[in-house]
Amino acid sequence: MSKLSFPNGFLWGASTSAYQVEGGITNDWSEWEKTNAVRLSKESYKKFGHLSHWPTIQKDAENPDNYFAKDACQHYSRFREDFDMAKSLNHNAHRFSIEWSRIEPTEGKFDDEAIKHYKEVLLALHERGMTPFVALWHWTLPIWLRDKGGVESKEFATYFERYTRYVVSHLSSDVKFWITLNEPTSVIGAAYTTGEWPPQKKNLISVFRVYHILADAHNRSYKAIHEIQKDACVGLANILHSFEPYRIYSLFDLVSIRIASFFSNEYFLLLTKGTHDYLAVQYYFHNRFKFPKRIHLGDKPESDLGWEIYPKGLYNVLKKVRRYKLPIYITENGLADADDSQRTEFIKGHLVAIHQAMQEGADVRGYFYWSLLDNFEWDKGFWPRFGLIEVDYATQKRAIRKSALEFAKICQDNAV
Repeated sequence: MSKLSFPNGFLWGASTSAYQVEGGITNDWSEWEKTNAVRLSKESYKKFGHLSHWPTIQKDAENPDNYFAKDACQHYSRFREDFDMAKSLNHNAHRFSIEWSRIEPTEGKFDDEAIKHYKEVLLALHERGMTPFVALWHWTLPIWLRDKGGVESKEFATYFERYTRYVVSHLSSDVKFWITLNEPTSVIGAAYTTGEWPPQKKNLISVFRVYHILADAHNRSYKAIHEIQKDACVGLANILHSFEPYRIYSLFDLVSIRIASFFSNEYFLLLTKGTHDYLAVQYYFHNRFKFPKRIHLGDKPESDLGWEIYPKGLYNVLKKVRRYKLPIYITENGLADADDSQRTEFIKGHLVAIHQAMQEGADVRGYFYWSLLDNFEWDKGFWPRFGLIEVDYATQKRAIRKSALEFAKICQDNAV
């Protein structure tokens, strides 16, 4: 098979998020862990006991200690080492996030040492020839903001704009690509629709309230960034799902996926229309609906989390978002794969799908695998292994996986 080449200047890299790799801070998630770790450990069999590899993850999944981020991967102090490894893997870009709780630990009082740290992170990336994409919010909140209602607070957008202005005014000389919010619909879904994440408020009114509050936060942040930095490129990282009816001739199945697609993929972009310089697309899920609910058929390869591996879904997503006529960066796409048996083909399969969509008009300009490092996967803890780089949490020793070396060849060749 001949290689599929990508355009000159295409960005290749991986992503991280602050709390997942840094840990070591008090925020709404660290406090939530204290009252939910035992519950999560007890519920793990119900959630994951059906997986064929349950015996290999059971010890960790049923251990309450698994659900505390603690110092995570110690990336806060070891970022230079981690970036050296990324550079050795031929990455020319990296996406990370800033921890709001470090920057503004007390309402209205900013920590100059914290912003200095992220300035050093940016310097380290530039020294290694890597283009930074910087996310301002990847879900965690300072305690003072949690106590004011978190993302349901009427003042959330005001607080977020103030935080945005502080960060951008200090870091704009080192950043071109900004991401305001990471996957707002994930928070809306898990925190307010199913009630699994903090603040565990399952409430339909809250769902619609938070849609509009987060959209307002993005819109105000977008305008603030451009006031400070005229040439900035600003977007928000939206998780986009692939949808398919179980019965293609069933009106009920078709209506189900239309509704799901609107609220998952389209509504937030509609609420933020005109405030995107590019689309940051994140893809993990292929969803099939048999009215009135989503079904799991088990007829496709799966990750360690039981998520379907379906590269064509990313192709379908990219074909749909062509209509926005904006540059596209894939800022997250990855899988949990502890034994590294599927990751290489996963990456190649999704890149082939991206290339096909590009041939048909999708303006994709970069691909960031999730994640650079094994890390803390929120309410699942540490057992899911997404990293190109394996982390031994007992020793914090890093080891480059074979799939990372295969991805490195793709980055070097600019082709798959």
